Amino acid sequence: MSNGKKIKNDQDMTDEMQRGKVKFEVYGEEMVEKAVKLSGNSGRVYLPPDWVGCRVKIIRID
Repeated sequence: MSNGKKIKNDQDMTDEMQRGKVKFEVYGEEMVEKAVKLSGNSGRVYLPPDWVGCRVKIIRID
């Protein structure tokens, strides 16, 4: 595996599907991983100010 990616076996994929998880493949420019903080009656994630006006995609991972 020269590209460093872990290949999942069929059992791993079956376990994830039973838990309701799906796989997303997204192409983009940058990525940050943060925890959502409580903000009133909703959640909030702060992103870099140079991302203002850009399109982003948020994927819940757990």
